[in-house]
Amino acid sequence: MEWPACTDEYEKLVIRMSTPRVVIDNAVCSTATIVKVDSARKHGILIDAVQVLSDLNLSIKKAYISSDGRWFMDVFHVTDENGDKLTDKSVLSYIEQSLGSIHNAKTNHSNGLTILELTGTDRVGLLSEVFAVLAEQQCDVVDAKVWTHNGRIASLIYVKDSNSGTLIEDSQRISTIEARLRNVLKGDNDIRNAKTSVTNAVLHAERRLHQMMYTDRDYQRNPILKFASVTPIVTVQNWAERGYSVVNIQCKDRVKLLFDVVCNLTDMEYVVFHATIKTTIDQAYLEFYIRHRDGTPISSEPERHRVIQCLQAAVERRAYEGVRLELCTEDRQGLLAEVMRTFRENGMNVTRAEISTIGNMASNVFYVTDAVGYPVDPKIVESVRQKVGLSNLKVKELPLVCHEKAEREDQPVGVGGAVLLCLGSLVRKNLYNLGLIKSCS
Repeated sequence: MEWPACTDEYEKLVIRMSTPRVVIDNAVCSTATIVKVDSARKHGILIDAVQVLSDLNLSIKKAYISSDGRWFMDVFHVTDENGDKLTDKSVLSYIEQSLGSIHNAKTNHSNGLTILELTGTDRVGLLSEVFAVLAEQQCDVVDAKVWTHNGRIASLIYVKDSNSGTLIEDSQRISTIEARLRNVLKGDNDIRNAKTSVTNAVLHAERRLHQMMYTDRDYQRNPILKFASVTPIVTVQNWAERGYSVVNIQCKDRVKLLFDVVCNLTDMEYVVFHATIKTTIDQAYLEFYIRHRDGTPISSEPERHRVIQCLQAAVERRAYEGVRLELCTEDRQGLLAEVMRTFRENGMNVTRAEISTIGNMASNVFYVTDAVGYPVDPKIVESVRQKVGLSNLKVKELPLVCHEKAEREDQPVGVGGAVLLCLGSLVRKNLYNLGLIKSCS
């Protein structure tokens, strides 16, 4: 690194200490790319690191997280969506640069778009009404993310003025849009819990959705629709001798699982000091050693119960429910309102949506069930496809997290395997010295 002539030795030391050291290795492990991050400890830095990998839709097969004093070390075993190691140099360079600058959090500005934040009671056809209001108010939807959980809905919708194609700045018009959307969200009996707001910047869309649902207390509500997914197993115990609370999670593995869990721990003001993440073919096992930011463990049974509820909700919000439909067609004003109306008229409920616009093309993903949460009749799906356009709306298989079979421990590991075993031994020894495991053998 080249330094400006005016930089003294102390400034150089501060810069070195505050800049994370990132090492990416494709030689150590035969089935995954190893990403290692060493950095000065700072609240929220773990979620920032996981966010970089999550935004690339990488699968985290294993992870070891350790934080001692003022320093922390993260080791991630990652693959792409197909279960392969990362070989694209541009992707590797992006990871290295992004992880190397995670101390400098940046707000994602709207790029000339108005951002609507909506929360309320979910019901069949709600999104149809929301997008109909936006079309009526001359708002073009450029991007949107919609999550539903336990009968609640949270959404970030990025819009622009249909006529000028620019940011909507008229305060009276914004107030009208908010009022109309609030009326739609509250339905017949949700006056207090329906919320709408407008902003021009969001730190991170998915982190914001977690915060919105957490604030809305979706974790305390009972599900309205009869989803068939298995509830994640979450346990929380205190280790009094070491002053940690130990959180264990077992659930179906999926992309962005670690991000969702760490995001909620961070929002609940807990610090992760040590963690181990392991995945099998389709299951994930996560263990965290946490404390409050003031250094104390979980102190009461109600708090322990709340943590369990919140982490179960964090896992479930993004769980794949229903049939995945992908809409790719030329964008036009009112497109979403039309498609959503077709869904509603055929009794289809949207449980999650990811809407984006690239150039003049709309590229949208919807997860749909029937009106009570069961799989949609394939005949109804085909009928909807015919109305929307068979070439535009396609049924896609739910993406699976790919995990190759782990190498047998008794097989020769070679030089690369020996390095990995050495790394694992160092991590175990570190945990042993802290009293987190009983043996480092």
